[in-house]
This record gives sequence, structure tokens and C-alpha cells, in this order.
Amino acid sequence: MTRSAHPVDQRLPAGQLLTFGLQHVLAMYAGAVAVPLIVGGAMHLSTADIGYLVNADLLVSGVATLLQCLGVWVFGARLPIMQGCTFAAVTPMVMIGTTGGGLPAGYGAIIVSGLMVVLIAPYFAKLTRFFPPVVTGTIILVIGVSLLPVAVGWAAGGTGAPGFGKPLNLAVAFGVLVLVVLVHRFVPGLLGRIAVLVGIVVGTLVAIPLGLADFSHVGGSPLVEVSTPFHFGLPTFEPGAIVAFVIVMLVTMTETSGSVLAVGEIVDRPVDTVTLTRALRADGLSSLLGGVFNTFPYTAFGQNVGLVALTRVRSRYVVATAGGILVLLGLFPVLGEIVASVPMPVLGGAGIVMFGSVAAGGVRMLRTVSFEGGSNLMVVAVALGIGLVPVAAPTVYAQFPGWFQTIMNSGISAGSIAAVLLNLLFNGVRVNTQPSDSK
Repeated sequence: MTRSAHPVDQRLPAGQLLTFGLQHVLAMYAGAVAVPLIVGGAMHLSTADIGYLVNADLLVSGVATLLQCLGVWVFGARLPIMQGCTFAAVTPMVMIGTTGGGLPAGYGAIIVSGLMVVLIAPYFAKLTRFFPPVVTGTIILVIGVSLLPVAVGWAAGGTGAPGFGKPLNLAVAFGVLVLVVLVHRFVPGLLGRIAVLVGIVVGTLVAIPLGLADFSHVGGSPLVEVSTPFHFGLPTFEPGAIVAFVIVMLVTMTETSGSVLAVGEIVDRPVDTVTLTRALRADGLSSLLGGVFNTFPYTAFGQNVGLVALTRVRSRYVVATAGGILVLLGLFPVLGEIVASVPMPVLGGAGIVMFGSVAAGGVRMLRTVSFEGGSNLMVVAVALGIGLVPVAAPTVYAQFPGWFQTIMNSGISAGSIAAVLLNLLFNGVRVNTQPSDSK
């Protein structure tokens, strides 16, 4: 690479790629495997089948991340973006799997909806003209604040865990948080930029004698396990299931758009319609592969947006390395077991810093917005409030139809839709100065 290369396109030394890449994997691993664990448990699948779901998920997550970072033809944003399962898929997948045609119907719907995203991506990407700084900054702020309760749940020991909220869990999380801050502030060079990784490693070592980390189960899985297409049978195509996942993918496209715009702002490479089209196409193709390999739809992971902002390491090859690590974790389950043994409180302490960094990025963007006259203030205030409704009260929409819950139970999609509509109401449509070619 020449010296004039943009930081996004810089190839770092192999050791730094591996170190920074591992940091990204540890930051998103718990979220990455949560969807298959939740779906598999809700459907009462066998331990072996749940293990298959996890391995296939990690494999396809890695492939999706590589596609998004490196790009192939018209697929991939070529930005440092980690891909993982969207939580918007959990409820419809469980409902379809238990009462609407079984797993084959769910995976058939994922294949169709993934193909739909590939086809409509150029048209959806043109909506970037509806995302001026007041909208984008609000969305980034909503992403960060929406993720913070996840980190707090980890810090307390994991939502639903027997020891949830124990002082020891919170003490370990606080210790990791303090360590990350101190390393980031006082340690120069490489170590300062991998403060999150240092906090996770040291926190895990401290947690072992405290009884919070258990590596005794490592080695129980096969050394190598290759995911195969249509593991649960050939897909079927049920209209109701397809409609449900079309709605899921529209929500996912909204979430991905917000994350891609956030990353573009953080790495100083503004996102135009061409880049967003490629990002959405990669989402669609990855989701289609998810249907083939019996996993789930994929989206840009907000967890790692915060890590890019915190470390200031903008190279897409770092995140591509993280994608390669995910592929290895999917092929070698024993490696996944080691990563899975990192205690939740340790991840929680690091997560508070990362997710807070996302929210701070939104605040930074909003600094460029004029609040004179109160119109933009109203846009931010109401959109932020609507986006945080499902965060404050997760069951508030339980009495509404399924399609409504799919959209509004995601604070990111709810806040994004509200921000766009409110900006149109108060400010109209800004002139689109971005290229409209979607090749």
C-alpha cells in the first residue's frame, strides 16, 4: 500500500491484524451465538442440533464479514463492518419453526427474503438522501444507547443466569471497565489501542480463581465439524413465512443502513448510494447463504461499530481478519468453546465502553447540526424517545400484531423510521449530492 492509501485500505502487519481482529471477535461473540442458542432452546432442539446451529452461524458470520469488508463484484461495502445474526429474526423463526411449517419453511423464507434484499438494494440505498446529519446522528445515538442494556445484562452475569446481579459479577465488570479506561489513557502504542482486548484477557484470568470462568468443558466437541447445506431438510416456501421474513429483512436493511452510515462517519469515508447498495446486497447474499446452511439473516453488528470508534483502527483488513477467525471458530468447535468461556461480567465491562463509544459518536455528529429554531431539537428528542421505548419496556408491544412487533421491538428501526419522518416533517428533503449509480 502507498502512503496515500486511505486508513480504511491500509494493510497492517500480520501481528496487528490478528490482535485487533481477535479483539473484534471477542467483542461480538456473545451476541453472535445468542440467536441460535435462543432459537434452538425455544424449539427444544437436541444439544447436537443446537451445536450445529452455533457452528453454522459462526461460519456464515465469518463469510459474511469477509464479503462485507473485502467486497466481491457488486457485493460488500469495503468498510470495517462485522456481520452477525439479527435479533429481529428470533420471534418469527420460533413461530414458524413451531407452528408455521417447521424449520424448512423458516429457511425457505430466509432464502427468498435474502434474494429480495439483493434485488431491491439499489432502490433502498437511494433513501440516503433522507439521512442528513440530524437523522444519522440520532440513529447512531439510538444504536449506542439501545446496546447499553445488553452490556449491563452481561455485567450482571447474563440475563436469566442464576447469579444475575451478584456483587462479585458487577465488581469484575467494573474492574474490567476501569482497566480498559486506564490502558486506553496511559499506555501508548499498540497496547493502548487494544485496551478492550487487554481488559478481556486480564479480566478472564482474574475471574478463574473467583469461580466465574470455567474451561473444564473445553474439548468436549469434535475437533472439526463442517456445516452442510440443508441440514434440517430441503426448504419449503410458505407464503406466510415469506411475508414474515420480508418484514424482518426490511427492518434489517434499516439497521444495516444506520450502522454503515455510522462506520462511514467514524472512518472518515462518507457513504454514498453505491457503497450502501453494496452493503445491503452483501446482507442479502449472506442471509441467502444463511438459509442454505440453516442459520439466520445477517446484519451489520453495532457492537463493533463502537470498537472501531474506540480504537481508531480503521483498516477493513482488521475486521476481515476477524471474519477469518469466525470461519475457523465455525470449522473447529473447540476454538469456539474457548472463546465462549470468557465470563459474561468481563464482556459486560468492556461492552459498556464500546457501546458508550457508539452513542458518543452520535453526539459528535449532532454537534454539526444547528438547533436554532427548535426543529432539529424536536427531531432528535422524539426519535430518541421512540427508539428507546422497547429498551425501557421490552414487552410494551406484546399486544400488537406480529409484523408491528418485528418493526417496533427494534429500537434501532423504530428510532430510524421516526427520525426520517420527523426530519421530513420539519425540514423537508435535502438535496441529494451523492452519486446515484448503484452498480
